[in-house]
Amino acid sequence: QVQLVESGGGLVQAGGSLRLSCAASGFIFSINAMAWYRQAPGKQRELVASIASGGATNYADSVKGRFTISRDNAKNTMYLQMNSLKPEDTAVYYCRRAGPYGSWGQGTQVTVSA
Repeated sequence: QVQLVESGGGLVQAGGSLRLSCAASGFIFSINAMAWYRQAPGKQRELVASIASGGATNYADSVKGRFTISRDNAKNTMYLQMNSLKPEDTAVYYCRRAGPYGSWGQGTQVTVSA
């Protein structure tokens, strides 16, 4: 059974930082690309950042320069370091395994106040 558990969300003021974690199990984490998505109220879920098994990364333009995606294969964990947070970053953040076998975790709420 694939399990994805997001954590680290919370309430912060604009300009603040948070680090999200995604603990994965049920598949060979080290050989799979992974991604972070987010969904704001009334909006579609969108791709925020992705990381290949070898460490190559990609970011949505809206977070480029502010967010950093990383992974620790020894811990089966992916991270999203979020700096210079803006109210527009408010959303539920989800991690996902890339490819046809991807699934969703429960998400973690990030709220950024003005």
